[in-house]
Order: sequence, then C-alpha cells, then structure tokens
Amino acid sequence: MIAPGEVWLVGAGPGDPDLLTRKAERLIASASIIFHDALVGQGILNLAHRCATLIHVGKRSGRHSKDQKTIDRMIVEAANAGGRVVRLKGGDPSIFGRATEELEACRRAGITVGICPGITAASAAAASIGASLTLRGMARKLTFVTAHARAGEKLEIDWTTLADPEATLAVYMGKSAAEEVAVRLLEHGLSADTPVALVENASLPDERIFHTRLDLLGLTSKTALGDGPAILLIGQALGCSRRKVEKRHSNMCAGLPLTA
Repeated sequence: MIAPGEVWLVGAGPGDPDLLTRKAERLIASASIIFHDALVGQGILNLAHRCATLIHVGKRSGRHSKDQKTIDRMIVEAANAGGRVVRLKGGDPSIFGRATEELEACRRAGITVGICPGITAASAAAASIGASLTLRGMARKLTFVTAHARAGEKLEIDWTTLADPEATLAVYMGKSAAEEVAVRLLEHGLSADTPVALVENASLPDERIFHTRLDLLGLTSKTALGDGPAILLIGQALGCSRRKVEKRHSNMCAGLPLTA
C-alpha cells in the first residue's frame, strides 16, 4: 500500500487499537520503517510487519528523545533510502501533531507524503463519559486548544474568546496547566460552576474519569490525576450529559422504565 520512498503521517488514535481506522491498520502493516510517538502503545505497534524497523521518536512531559528537526531529517533520509515510511502519531496528525513541519520537510525533498487521520483524544474522552461535546441551543461551538507551553513561557491564549458559556472547550495537554486554565477562564467571565470532565488515558484499560466544576479544577487535577496524559473538557454540555447518565442509572436501580 505504501510505495518505496513514500511517507505517510498516520493517526494512531487515542490508544485503543480497536479505534484505529482500517486504512491506518493497512498502512502500519505495509510499512518497512515506523517512527512512532511515546504514546503509541504496544498493541498498535504489534500490527507492524515482523521485519519492520520501529524507531521511538516521542516527546512526553518535556522529555524529548529527538528534536523536531532531527525527526524531520530521519523521515526524509528513510524515504530517500527507499523505505516505506510511516510516521505514527497519537490521536490525529493534524491536531496538535506537529504535522506541518514533517509535511514541509518531505515536500522540500520532493518526497510524496500523505495523511491518514485518526480519532482525536477529545472524541475518545467524550465517548468514554457518554457525552456529546455539542448541544443544540447550549453548546453550538467546539474549541480545541493546547495548554502546552515551552518551559518558562506563559500560555499565550485568547482567554476572552475561550471563556464562552455557549461553547465546549477541549484542552489538550492540560494537566500541568489546569490551575492556570481555570483561573484565566474564571477571570474572563466563565461561571465557577461550569462542568468539567478530566479524562486520563482515554480509551485505554487504565483510563480514569473525574467530574468537577471549573473553580475546583486546579485542586482536582493535582489530587486526582496520575502520570498519564489527560484532556480537560469544559462546558455546559458536559453537565447535561452527566445528569442524563445519573438519571438513567437511578432509574435502573429503582426498576423504573428508562427514558431518553
């Protein structure tokens, strides 16, 4: 499926191998060399051909095995050597996946490069908590933002725009910045009782889910979350979905008929 000298940026999804697209699975199986992120689990790497070369180039919590320019160079060199190259990224390559740098490096070198999308963490987290991230009449907008900043740098984010009571906010890489996210959103007018869901290791067997409110987000993130990657989902739609789940569970326990 991959021609010699060709590169594919492949979305590995949130971690559960069952959430890979069929195309992603075929690309992984046909690659001769795979450059993969730290968050790509063994269950997905096991789909590679037994003769494929697997190279870890991941970045996690500030610990970088390779800088981006080195990764770009390795991809180009592998393709120029005739490799069938897959750059395997957690989630979706086009959402906070540093895809632009790798695409441009390949194109400058005259290498054919394609993208295979993957399920992004926000979608996986919403599925895990049984929530819709949008809600007619209440949450007509969904915003993805990363709370990752270089060491010593402030988060340069338009907090006024993000503090929208009619939107759902998905904060990627937000664990370490959760307290600042909460403070800034509160300062810019978002209600203290805005529902928040924190999902750690979304879709994986060790997934953990915590529900809180915006003014308690900083404390919850410090006391509840472990070492895994976490996404923050913030907005009124989260509260509505949770209330429906709790009502459904209550009716089941009481033997009452279930309602939508």
